[in-house]
Amino acid sequence: MSPNYEASILEWQAAMEEGKTTSRELTLSFLERIAAYDKQGPYINAISEINPDALFIAEALDRERAVSGSRGPLHGIPVLIKDNIATKDNMHTTAGSLALADSYAAADSFVAARLREAGAVILGKTNLTEWANFMADLMPNGYSSRGGQVRNPYGPGTFDVGGSSSGSGAGIAAGFAVAAVGTETSGSILHPAEKNSLVGIKPTVGLISRRGIIPISHSQDTAGPMTRSVTDAAILLGALAGVDPKDPATEKSVGIAQRDYLPFLDANGLQGARIGVVRSRFLAKCSAEEVALYEAALSQLREAGATLIDPVRIPTEDAEWSSHVLMHEFKAGIQAYLKNFAPTYPLRTLKDIIAFNREHEARALRYGQDILEQSEETSGTLTEPAYLRQRLYDLEMSQRQGIDAAVSEHALDALLFPGSTGYAIPAKAGYPSITVPAGYTSEGKPFGITLTGLAFTESVLLRLAYAYEQATLLRVPPVLSDKA
Repeated sequence: MSPNYEASILEWQAAMEEGKTTSRELTLSFLERIAAYDKQGPYINAISEINPDALFIAEALDRERAVSGSRGPLHGIPVLIKDNIATKDNMHTTAGSLALADSYAAADSFVAARLREAGAVILGKTNLTEWANFMADLMPNGYSSRGGQVRNPYGPGTFDVGGSSSGSGAGIAAGFAVAAVGTETSGSILHPAEKNSLVGIKPTVGLISRRGIIPISHSQDTAGPMTRSVTDAAILLGALAGVDPKDPATEKSVGIAQRDYLPFLDANGLQGARIGVVRSRFLAKCSAEEVALYEAALSQLREAGATLIDPVRIPTEDAEWSSHVLMHEFKAGIQAYLKNFAPTYPLRTLKDIIAFNREHEARALRYGQDILEQSEETSGTLTEPAYLRQRLYDLEMSQRQGIDAAVSEHALDALLFPGSTGYAIPAKAGYPSITVPAGYTSEGKPFGITLTGLAFTESVLLRLAYAYEQATLLRVPPVLSDKA
């Protein structure tokens, strides 16, 4: 079977079941494509590391399929994961930092363990904005001192690739694997998913375990799917969701998390749905062409049967939002992560990382490290009154007085934002969002729409997103050139 880099998880599963291809052949074809386009030609630079055991894993999964059958939809499927998600194998886990360039994780993250359990082939790790975009205010999306600059396949060197899960987004858009896992604290899945014309899900915090992910904020961090279709995103979400006894946040998902989100996908799922259209300052961030694409999306939603309440305003959208909470939580989180390293590893604290960067300034500090330095000024104990007050403020303004109030007032199934502009408030609330392709500007720059709901409403958001996707089918793959 000749490789079709746009084929879905279910299409590849059918091909493997029918003997038209194997996981080994599929893995080889993606490695071939990575060789052709990642570090030459358009130089997408999405891949930070290839799993040296990927082919052996694929061959073993082929043998298992022949002997005992498939484990499920991800059996033998090559998947990429962001390079801040720990794997206990021969790949590093670095967050794009030179300070961690030689570090290996002591154990699999929950995400990596779930992927292996589902039979996925972890093909490699993806480049990202260094420290998940929590290092320097001036750092461009997709840049890391270890991996360099990720480029957008739709316009390499021209269009913003999005951050911080830049490599996961660019890699899947470029056809380097079937699906990818990104992470988000505030916008880091939704933004690169939109910029690379993908479906991205930022789940409810606690639906997927945070264990083994290099942290920024324990109150906002989560992993999530980045795929070319809603169906693939639903499959990947089901594989990753679930309770982890080592992550207290997941305990609140007991009886809610699903192992299979496919039954919620309904092509008629927009009929009777009530969606609140968010405009105001969010639309002001869009160009005239993007505003037109948003208006077209609204028309398509209406035609598909949705009732649009237009406009809807989140009462607290102009509240005094800040990154104060993240500054405090990062120091506590990164030092807790570093304590799991071997006792001989020289870097044990945030202060050590900052000092390492200064010692290697020419390579490590191209854009500075002002965010790391601000975080170092906190105690790392989360006891400061200013931190505690801001955390409580963020919860109150984002949840009860914010999204909850807007959804309740208008009896909404979801809120709708243009592009990925609305990520910050649901991120602070820990609420889920999903981004879906919604067209392209005249220059070919991708545009998307984002649906946001209350905690653990992923099934509702998937239903709405799938119905919109099926009604429009707007995604077009990028055309990659052999020339730089």
